[in-house]
Amino acid sequence: MSLKIRTGRLTIQPFQPKFLEDYYREFTEEITKYQYPDPFPDLEAASQTLSGFARDMEAGDMLELVILSREGEFLGSVEVFGLQEEAPELGIWLKSAAQGAGYGYEALRAVLDYLNGLNKYRHYIYEADVRNAPSLGLAEKFRSEAGERQDLTTESGKELVLQVYRIFA
Repeated sequence: MSLKIRTGRLTIQPFQPKFLEDYYREFTEEITKYQYPDPFPDLEAASQTLSGFARDMEAGDMLELVILSREGEFLGSVEVFGLQEEAPELGIWLKSAAQGAGYGYEALRAVLDYLNGLNKYRHYIYEADVRNAPSLGLAEKFRSEAGERQDLTTESGKELVLQVYRIFA
């Protein structure tokens, strides 16, 4: 896939295997504390998951995009699940060292602009744990509506309280 989105500070492009070790190293326990997924137990598990995402992306079902600085430093990832659905679900994470610099908003804004340009979606789903204030704040920077909350226990036993947002196109 040749999709490449550029912003003032970022390049956002499809995941490629050359980013596997960065993804694995930075997708830590702290990063996933308030997310459904857990860190990968090993590099092979990361490879299997991301290879599956790459197949889903080729099939047109999702986007698995890496967020890079202009210099090419790996900063994190944006996912868009359910591209064939009425309202795709958005996900984003940044490595610890990249948090708090506005990269999350810049990356999500750019991906939303790309998706909105397809003229296919009226809104998107975004979920954030209520204890993750930066993630909640990110949703509220867009034209959005907070919906229901969902209590959820993951397969690994994490207890999450997810605030569901609709972010409008």
